[in-house]
Amino acid sequence: MLADTLGTKAVRPRSWKRIGSMREAGLIAIILALCVAMSFASPHFLTLGNFRAMLMSFSVEGVVVVGMTILLIVGGIDLSVGSVVCFAMVLSGSLFLAGLDPWSASLTGILASALIGCVMGFFVTVVGLNHFITSLAGMVIVRGLCLIITKGTPLSLFTLPPAFKAVGQGSFHGVPYVIIIFVAVVGIFDFLLRRATALRKVFYTGSNEKAALYSGIRTNHVKFWVTVLCSTLAGVAGVIYMSRFGAATPTFGVGMELNIIAAAVIGGASLNGGSGTILGAILGMALLSVVTSSLVLLNVSVYWQDMIKGCILLAAVSVDHFLNKRKPS
Repeated sequence: MLADTLGTKAVRPRSWKRIGSMREAGLIAIILALCVAMSFASPHFLTLGNFRAMLMSFSVEGVVVVGMTILLIVGGIDLSVGSVVCFAMVLSGSLFLAGLDPWSASLTGILASALIGCVMGFFVTVVGLNHFITSLAGMVIVRGLCLIITKGTPLSLFTLPPAFKAVGQGSFHGVPYVIIIFVAVVGIFDFLLRRATALRKVFYTGSNEKAALYSGIRTNHVKFWVTVLCSTLAGVAGVIYMSRFGAATPTFGVGMELNIIAAAVIGGASLNGGSGTILGAILGMALLSVVTSSLVLLNVSVYWQDMIKGCILLAAVSVDHFLNKRKPS
């Protein structure tokens, strides 16, 4: 019986890989088609400045997408990532203004973000709440903490030292450090998710938690640490944003979770758990970035932009639902 269970699990990752490759190829084709269409619609689209702006806009959010994708694969979801990004910013910024050096302040902000993940992971794995309700409560609580820390007033951090500002504003041979960090995070976790034996437990847990448990996988430990990872990466993104903008606003990141979840789902991460890739999620983020840039260049109202993004998310979830209905049990 155990051998049959493990045998079934050994086959499924290969089928997910084929489906993931199809989704990724489709996304690349859509992105290229949009780029070609926009090259005729606007002379400003195919410019180095526009592509640099698009890369910068989604590179930091892309760090958060990595954590969200892995969490979706395990069968969870985190609605608090926007609030945690803001929390890392305002806590690190407040500690810096209080006299702590920016590196230590940033490390404290990231560790505090990880602690938030630990608390949410505790309520999910020990208390038994689901990720949706837990992260919804976390979103509200953490946003409240941001307002308490700042008293509702944005923090000006223009006195940050140049070496720290370089993380968000500097470049190496013309390539912004933000993009280098983004590529490094994506490359590391994409490789681990595809190749590391330990991370296969994420797929097994998300696909069939009971079967994974019977196979000897400590599923609660997997869910706990993936929840912590998602919050930690959100904290890293918050510190990068602080360095990039030289400020910390208590309302920053409101609605960010929509873009993050949309990108992961468009890229093939299933809301039912068990499937998804980092590369697919990043392509989903790239698609949203291209759509946003296109709408701006075409002078489409910001109100319509949100509606269009919502429609794209609805279409992606519909495709995910259709694929899950056809997936063999």
